[in-house]
Amino acid sequence: MFDALTLLPGQASAQALAAALLVALLIDHVLGEPPARLHPVVWMGNYLSWAGRRVQRVAWQPSSMETGAAAVPTPKDVKVFWLAAIYWMVGAVGCLLALDALQRLVMQLPAWLAALLLGLLLKPLLAWTMLKSEVRAVDVALGQSLEVGRERLGWLVSRDVSVLSEAQVRESAIESLAENLNDSVVAPIFWFVLLGLPGAALYRFANTADAMWGYQGVYKGQNWQWAGKWAARADDVLSWLPARLTALLLALVSRTHWKPVCREAAKTPSPNSGWPMATMALALDIRLGKPGVYVLNPAGRQPTRMDTARALMYAEKVIVTLTAMALMALVLRSVVVS
Repeated sequence: MFDALTLLPGQASAQALAAALLVALLIDHVLGEPPARLHPVVWMGNYLSWAGRRVQRVAWQPSSMETGAAAVPTPKDVKVFWLAAIYWMVGAVGCLLALDALQRLVMQLPAWLAALLLGLLLKPLLAWTMLKSEVRAVDVALGQSLEVGRERLGWLVSRDVSVLSEAQVRESAIESLAENLNDSVVAPIFWFVLLGLPGAALYRFANTADAMWGYQGVYKGQNWQWAGKWAARADDVLSWLPARLTALLLALVSRTHWKPVCREAAKTPSPNSGWPMATMALALDIRLGKPGVYVLNPAGRQPTRMDTARALMYAEKVIVTLTAMALMALVLRSVVVS
């Protein structure tokens, strides 16, 4: 249903999708993010915020809660789990149907116009320029003062930044770069190559839902222990291959050995985010970690400003390599289909 390469004869469809990817990356480089009122990921967030409020009306709200292993669910927990799952599925299906309809419509146009419009529709599902500018902004803010650096980092991460040292602020920014390199660039492109616009949109919906709902326990006074479990697991499934692809590409462009990556990646609670973060830590020979949770490459040194610049350089190389691979995959698939 959502196979973009069946919408036009094989070669023409592949050319349109390949050109659309280049258009999207060019728009991202030149113009960055569209206004919030026109941004589909913002629309996804608005829906999830609305649905989340309704889920939380049903969820049990304790005064405190363990954030580790999930407790045995009560009947109310089961109810809130399935209510959240239904809201998630409604949103996901809505994204799939809307983007599939748009893609089918656009693919009826001349190839050059189809490529342009597909690129415009794909661009908001990618966010490399914004991620790069936010990481650089943390570095610039640290140059002013530690307090300003912490404040700027708070725009990028959800953890408590008030007690972080300068080195820990840099660690957090580089970790966020590595993790979001997958979430904001590699994974959307991966699913775009496989399933076209609907695939990229589904991934961004799942990733946004995980960011908003996927907490283990109480977060900002709301209980997500069971309400966010479906969203977290769905994102884990859709991110599994792209996260490892991100790590593999990082290892290739930085000439990092793969065996230590596998060892370090297993240290994080997430089944996916540890892969690009561990690879980046080893590539830069720095220590990365979340206080009280994990430490990656513990023998590494503390990151410096030069490490932030090198991390951004490696990320750029990953995107160039991934783009070339995506274009080749589309052309190869068109040959097989035709």
